[in-house]
Amino acid sequence: MDARLDRALSATTRGELDAALASLPAPDPGRSATIGAATGRIKRSGAWRVPRTLRVESALGRVRLDLSRAVIEHPVVDIVLNVGTGRATITVPHDAVVDLDGVQTGMKDSVYRPPRRAAPGGPTIRISGVMGFGRLTVRHARR
Repeated sequence: MDARLDRALSATTRGELDAALASLPAPDPGRSATIGAATGRIKRSGAWRVPRTLRVESALGRVRLDLSRAVIEHPVVDIVLNVGTGRATITVPHDAVVDLDGVQTGMKDSVYRPPRRAAPGGPTIRISGVMGFGRLTVRHARR
């Protein structure tokens, strides 16, 4: 590691830097994705594959993510919101654990009611980011 770091820090051309970093593993494209729209709706539902980190960017519009029938391959999924105005609704699987500690709201508070009886074994959905003037609603899917 020290030799690679020395080569990377002393590199003066892109070719020297590429040679120093050549043995590092390539990033996994299935681990993160960004969906966005300046205006209009963002909607995902059905059997869609949820990446490890999902960034959602919407300036003006409505966001609706339904993870109830989605393919979730990771034990923890991070959803990073950057929503200006508009509403965001996220439906999580009935056995999911939801963490909203990283969400910053502007005008309206987030709405989330945890289930009365938590079902074990579900994924952890961590939601963070900024909700400008809209409201974030998170709900659990019915079985």
